[in-house]
Amino acid sequence: MNDTNSKLELARDFVEYTGKNVFLTGKAGTGKTTFLKDMKETSHKRMVVVAPTGVAAINAGGVTIHSFFQLPFGPIVPGYNHNQANQEQEAKYRRFNKEKIKIMRSLDLLVIDEISMVRADMMDGIDETLRRFRRSNEPFGGVQLLMIGDLQQLTPVLRGNEWSILREHYDTAFFFSSKALQKTDYVSIELLHVFRQQDDRFIGILNQVRNNILDKNSIDVLNSRVQKGHIDKDEGYITLTTHNAKAQNINESLLAKLKTKPETFQAQIEGNYPEYSYPTNPELILKEGAQVMFVKNDPSPEKKFFNGKIGKVISMDEDAVEVLCPDDDESILVYPLEWQNIKYSLDSETKEIREEIEGTFTQIPLKLAWAITVHKSQGLTFDKAIIDVEAAFAFGQVYVALSRCRTLEGMILSTPVGPGKIKTDQTINSFNKHIEDNQPDQEELNDAKEEFRNMLILSLFDFNKLGPSIWSIMKALKEFPSAAKYLDLPDFREISKNIDKELISVSGKFQNQLRHIFLNNTDQSSEDLIRERVMKASHYFSDKLNDILLKPLNNPDIDTDNKQAKKAIKKSLEWILEEAHFKDKCLKSCFDGFNTETFLTVKAKAAIEEFKLQGKKKKQVFDKKDISNQGLYQVIKDWRDEKAEELGLPVYM
Repeated sequence: MNDTNSKLELARDFVEYTGKNVFLTGKAGTGKTTFLKDMKETSHKRMVVVAPTGVAAINAGGVTIHSFFQLPFGPIVPGYNHNQANQEQEAKYRRFNKEKIKIMRSLDLLVIDEISMVRADMMDGIDETLRRFRRSNEPFGGVQLLMIGDLQQLTPVLRGNEWSILREHYDTAFFFSSKALQKTDYVSIELLHVFRQQDDRFIGILNQVRNNILDKNSIDVLNSRVQKGHIDKDEGYITLTTHNAKAQNINESLLAKLKTKPETFQAQIEGNYPEYSYPTNPELILKEGAQVMFVKNDPSPEKKFFNGKIGKVISMDEDAVEVLCPDDDESILVYPLEWQNIKYSLDSETKEIREEIEGTFTQIPLKLAWAITVHKSQGLTFDKAIIDVEAAFAFGQVYVALSRCRTLEGMILSTPVGPGKIKTDQTINSFNKHIEDNQPDQEELNDAKEEFRNMLILSLFDFNKLGPSIWSIMKALKEFPSAAKYLDLPDFREISKNIDKELISVSGKFQNQLRHIFLNNTDQSSEDLIRERVMKASHYFSDKLNDILLKPLNNPDIDTDNKQAKKAIKKSLEWILEEAHFKDKCLKSCFDGFNTETFLTVKAKAAIEEFKLQGKKKKQVFDKKDISNQGLYQVIKDWRDEKAEELGLPVYM
C-alpha cells in the first residue's frame, strides 16, 4: 500500500473503528473533499455534516453550524452570566424541536468541514449544546468529531471588536483553542500527496508559500509569471482577486462591452433556501461571448463539466445555454440543475438519520467568470488564472490563490510576489509543525480500536444514571403526598436500595474485573474470556433490571385529579422507564456477544425512543353530555376541586 492510500486508510479506520476525534488536514488538492464524500456514502456511523458558511455547507452536502446548533452569530463567551432579557431572548432562539434533540442524542459522528474557518467559541457552543441534550458531561456529549480543513487556507472571520471580547478566554481564535477540544485526546492526520498539481517544482514552490519560507530561486520562478498590460480575455483566463467588489466590477464591465443581446435566466426557488447559500445569481444575465464558469459537477454519466470549469457562451435560448470550453472538441448544452438545502430528520420507521430536502434552488449552473474572489475559489481548480493578490488582507489568501492553478504555465501574476506579500500566522505554523511531528501510526490505531471497544463495553454495564431518575420520582412523590398516597405505585425506596445493591454495586465490581482483563489482554484466550463474561453479564443484568424496575413499573397508576402532581410524577416515571428500557435494549444486543457496529446501531435507536404513560383507564360512569345543567355541574366541580386541595384530600372524598 503506497503512502497516499495508507494515510487515507488510517484516517478512515480512526473514524470508523475508534472513538477518537480526528483532525484531517493536508495541502490544497490532497483529496480531503473526496474523503468526506466517501465517508458519507459508506460509513456505518450515524453522522451529521456541518460547515461554517452556507456555500461550504451546500458543497459538503450538509447544513451550517449556526442552523443546526442554533448558535448566536456573535461571540459565545464561556461562563457568561446572562441577564434576564438575554436569557429570554436566548431561550426563544435556542428552542430545539424534538426531532433535532433525538438526532443529537443518537449521533455517533459529527463532521465539521472547513474547520479552519470555525472559531474556538463556536466549538464550545457546539460542546455545550451536545452535552445538554445528551445528558453527558463528556466533551461534545461523547460524540466523535471529524474535523476537515487546512489551517493555511481561510481563517476564522472576526468582525468588529469580537476578538477583544474573546481574547480574555482564548489563546487564539482557531478551533484548536476550544476549551472542550483541549480536554480530548484527538489525533491529527495530514494527507501529503497532492492530486491537483503534477509538477514537483510547482508543488515545492507552493509548499514554500504555504510555510512562508520562499527562497530567492522560487521568488524568481514565480515572478517570471508576472505579465503587465493587456491580457487577452478570450484565452479563458479567470482573475482571482481578494475583494468581492473588484471581481464584480471586472465581470460587469466586460459583460457590458459585449455587443450581443443579453438573456436573463430566473432561478426557481422553492421552500427554504437562504440567500447566503445561493450558488449563483438568482437572476443570471448572460450574453453570447461571455466567459462563464460551471458551478456544479455534471450529474449525468457523460460528466462533461465540473465545478470550476471555464468556457464561453456561444448561443442561448429561453431554457438552455451552449458553452464551448477550451481544448474541448464539442460544445456543452447546459440546462437548469437543482441544488438542495437539506435538513436532518429521523425516519419514523427505521429510526435512521436521513437527509430531508427543505428547499431547492434551480438555475443554469453557470456564473460570469472573468473574475472571482479567492474566498469563493476555495476547492476549485483552474487551468488558466490571473492572480491579483496585491491587496491580500487575510492569512492564507496568497497560498489559496496560487494553489488553485493546475500548472505554473497556466498562471499569470498581475504583480510580483515576495515574502512580504505572504501573510502567515506563527501560531498556525507551530500547530502544523506539531502535527507533522506527531502523526499516528498503525500501532496507535490498534490501541485506539481496543480502547474504544473496551469503553463501549464498560458503558454497557454502567447503571449510575438510574440513581438520579429514582431520586426524581421520590422527590415528586414527596412534593405531592396527598395525591401520592392514593396511587397504586411500588415502594421506590425499596427499588432504590435494590438498584444500589444489585445493579450499581455489582456492576461496579464487574467493571473492575473487566478492566483487569483488558489490561492483561495479550492473546485469543483473553478475547474469548471477554466475550464469555460480556454474554453472561448481559443476561444477568437484563434479568435484574426487569425484576427490579421494568416489571414493577409495568402500567403504573398515575390517575389523580391534581394536575400538577400528575404532570410531575408522570414526567419522572417516563424518565426512569426511558433509561431502563435504553439499558435493557443495549444489554439484549450483547446476549450473543459484543459487536461494535451492532451495539452502536442498537444504542443509537434506543436513545431516541420515548415512553409516554397514559395511565389506567377508569370505567365511564356517565357521559358528561347527558348532564342537563352543564353550568351548575362545572361550578360544583370547581368548588369540589378547590376544597379537596385546601383539605389535602383526593377529590373523590
